[in-house]
Amino acid sequence: MRRILLTGNDGQVGQELQKTLSVWGAVTGVGRKTMDLAQPAHIQQIMAQVKPDLIVNAAAYTAVDRAETDSATAYAVNAIAPAVMAESAQQLGADLIHISTDYVFDGTRNTPYTELDPPNPVSIYGHSKLAGEQAIQQAWLPRPNNAATISTDQSEKAGYIILRTAWVYGAYGKSNFVKTMLKLGSEREQIRVVSDQIGTPTWSNHLAQTIADLIPKLNAETSGIYHFTNGGAASWYDFAIAIFEEAEQLGFPLKVRSVVPITTADYPTPAQRPAYSLLSCAKTSALLETHPPDWRQALRQMLIELQANAALLQVTL
Repeated sequence: MRRILLTGNDGQVGQELQKTLSVWGAVTGVGRKTMDLAQPAHIQQIMAQVKPDLIVNAAAYTAVDRAETDSATAYAVNAIAPAVMAESAQQLGADLIHISTDYVFDGTRNTPYTELDPPNPVSIYGHSKLAGEQAIQQAWLPRPNNAATISTDQSEKAGYIILRTAWVYGAYGKSNFVKTMLKLGSEREQIRVVSDQIGTPTWSNHLAQTIADLIPKLNAETSGIYHFTNGGAASWYDFAIAIFEEAEQLGFPLKVRSVVPITTADYPTPAQRPAYSLLSCAKTSALLETHPPDWRQALRQMLIELQANAALLQVTL
């Protein structure tokens, strides 16, 4: 039975992963209170205690705007911590699955980004996440013969997956776009939402299930970067409209009467966002022999789940 270390188990993806990973082994979940990702020595201590066969890193510094003025923390959590995990994975002969982001791209194209497209982040957050990806890839490069590392047999078996995703939301966690819209929609009659940024909303439940599905496929030969989002495309405005339409059908308390499309220029933020960040999931679909569910279908399922959970709904509204 695998020993699985899950970081970020208290986040919206981590809480889903706590369930989906359990079919593959004994999951030790650590969150902000139990592992300080800004302290490499603390990460190494947890690794030595758990001795995992698989590390799933769902923890990240995701405050995109705050990262512009808090780059040290962003890099500590998003770049240095994954590097430490990767080095520990190599020493233990463990597999590693790491969640990354569409924000490693600049958003200047109009066709979905593949894993082979060169990254070009336009924010500190994006740069820090790209640095984490590169650190993991560096750790898996062939070592000199005299390097103090794990045995050849272990090294050949261990693998890594960097899984980029986008626009993640879920029933768990303190806040995300869906929860923010539901709260604002219950308080205001008019809401303004950016309409010129295009991506794919992704349900944390489907992301967590995909990560679990990748585990039996993970080895040295399949190691690399992969993409996963739900299917389809939307602007934030499209997403907001869909949230209110689905929520109204389900009987959520809403006051909102109109959603006004605005441009990115109308809503300036400290960090620049990619205008177009669709990710091609063809490589992941080929490996898993399946296709991601449509984002609107996923949204409906999430809202049904949220409505059925009184505690989560209360936190949202």
